Amino acid sequence: MDPQTLAAFFATALFLAVVPGPDNVFVLTQSALRGKRAGLWVVLGLCSGLLVHTGAVALGVAALFERSRLAFDLLKYAGAAYLLYLAWQSLRAPAMTVASGEDERSGAGRLYLRGIVMNLTTPKVSIFFLAFLPQFVDKQAGSVTLQMLALGATFILATALVFGALALSAGAVGQRFARSARAQRWMNRAAAAVFAGLAAKLAAAQR
Repeated sequence: MDPQTLAAFFATALFLAVVPGPDNVFVLTQSALRGKRAGLWVVLGLCSGLLVHTGAVALGVAALFERSRLAFDLLKYAGAAYLLYLAWQSLRAPAMTVASGEDERSGAGRLYLRGIVMNLTTPKVSIFFLAFLPQFVDKQAGSVTLQMLALGATFILATALVFGALALSAGAVGQRFARSARAQRWMNRAAAAVFAGLAAKLAAAQR
């Protein structure tokens, strides 16, 4: 692909990653509650979900969610239910979980999976990729599928950079609050409110 096209796409992807949305809010919340390392595992999971979206768009599967209202609704309601589950878990979480010495590595797989599920149960991501990636594809430049994959990889790189920075920043701030049981309880309640709000927004989403 033309380097100028890739550079323009990368700059656009960086901007889109910064714009507040469910994924970066999710990274901020998890990093503040559980620490920097936990936030980075969530980022890795979200980026793995983007790999699936990229492959789906390249193979044309994402078009199903654009054409089928049933498929779109099933996926969005599954995502909303999962977010409500996370809200309930946050409300029930004990205070001082970050400072209690809990081994972050033991929950790495769970956090990674949480990031994947969060990303894959947002059907608008697939539809966004379906509408966004083709705008930068040049049919004269070779395989459209390979160009889609290259653009998806570039988008994932931009997302990883921005979300990684968010995880490190929020994790550092969260560690200060973790020394106070009262502050930790309020952080858990705030996280529950954020997850519930994201669930409501996702459930109300239209194609």
